[in-house]
Amino acid sequence: MSKKILVVDDEKVIVKGIKFGLEQDDIEVEVAYDGEEAIEKTKEMTFDLIVLDLMLPKMDGLEVCQQVREFSQVPIIMLTAKGDDMDKIMGLEYGADDYMTKPFNILELKARIKAIFRRQLVQTQSSEEVEQDIMDVGDLKIEFSSRRVYILNEEVNLTAKEFDLLELLVKNPNKVFSRENLLNIVWGYDYPGDVRTVDVHVRRLREKIESNASDPKYIHTKWGVGYFFQNKQGH
Repeated sequence: MSKKILVVDDEKVIVKGIKFGLEQDDIEVEVAYDGEEAIEKTKEMTFDLIVLDLMLPKMDGLEVCQQVREFSQVPIIMLTAKGDDMDKIMGLEYGADDYMTKPFNILELKARIKAIFRRQLVQTQSSEEVEQDIMDVGDLKIEFSSRRVYILNEEVNLTAKEFDLLELLVKNPNKVFSRENLLNIVWGYDYPGDVRTVDVHVRRLREKIESNASDPKYIHTKWGVGYFFQNKQGH
């Protein structure tokens, strides 16, 4: 089944180039030239992925990303014209799955897109084989096949990467994973980001599932080593 991607950028030459490149791979491409149009189209249609520029008229890419995350977990690749690390970190903070700095090669963008689709396929296949579909730990309930998380029966909206991270830690309780390990397992060996990506996601995950993110019950830090999952009852 062919994939459908939304490309959001106000530079029409870039949009045209990306659209042409993706259509060569039989990907259906919709386009939007400003932030508001991007939100409208994401609400009207179902996309497999969004390529989203940071600098947009009407509403910037970070705001678009934040709003989309309120109703959709569609993977988002953020495009930024600056090489500034802060932009990349901010993109991840707001729920982007990956980022690329302009100017970029269309072949690299295609490779990033394929990597995301490949991981999704592996995750779908492995979640079908999960022997234990639902796990209850303290106030936390995780449904692996539907990829849903609840705290005190209230659903918590996690991004795809936040869920992947939580699933890995939960299924390996008390096992300490280094940040490099987590980056390789959850994001893939070909992921160009660094370990701060892991820290950003752990922080966001704690803010969502912990009653007190600074004194976590579930996701703990082993200083100088990495992160591990443990249910600290009675805290």
